[in-house]
Amino acid sequence: MTPPPVDWPSLFGHFLLLSLLSIGGGITVAPDMQRVLVGQMGLLTNAQFAASIAIAQASPGPNILFVAVMGYQAAGLAGAATTLVGIMLPSTTLALIVARWGHARREWLSVRAFKAGMAPIVIGLLFATSWLLTVNTPGWGHVLVTVGAALAVWRTRVHLLWLIAAGGVLGALGWA
Repeated sequence: MTPPPVDWPSLFGHFLLLSLLSIGGGITVAPDMQRVLVGQMGLLTNAQFAASIAIAQASPGPNILFVAVMGYQAAGLAGAATTLVGIMLPSTTLALIVARWGHARREWLSVRAFKAGMAPIVIGLLFATSWLLTVNTPGWGHVLVTVGAALAVWRTRVHLLWLIAAGGVLGALGWA
């Protein structure tokens, strides 16, 4: 089966735009990446999309690695470079500029209000991503592990790395 042709300018431009929407990290815009790469361009299947995220998140390195893995799955090395540069360039440039500006004005009420207002948006985007990744997963084990880990983070002082390790063990045993 021949892979579909890649519209390079559209792919790059879409990831440029997603970069500016990825408040809270690249994973927050994964639902739109799925919409474009799977639904619109047909470069990946749903299984390849989910596997790309899983492989990248299980690998050491930055969380944004999943964008390069998706790009590679979709169109080889050129796809990896296109998606990764597209997602990194605007947000990195903007983050540097805004961080300098915000640090110089960190006591302003408007700066503090902006930071407080962004928290619910990030939480909502992360929820949308987690829903997308689990909606087709059979069983409830993964949901129970996620809720348990969230409660443990919220109500205890257990270090996050222990919870990640516990989730990995439960997943390896096939319980989640």
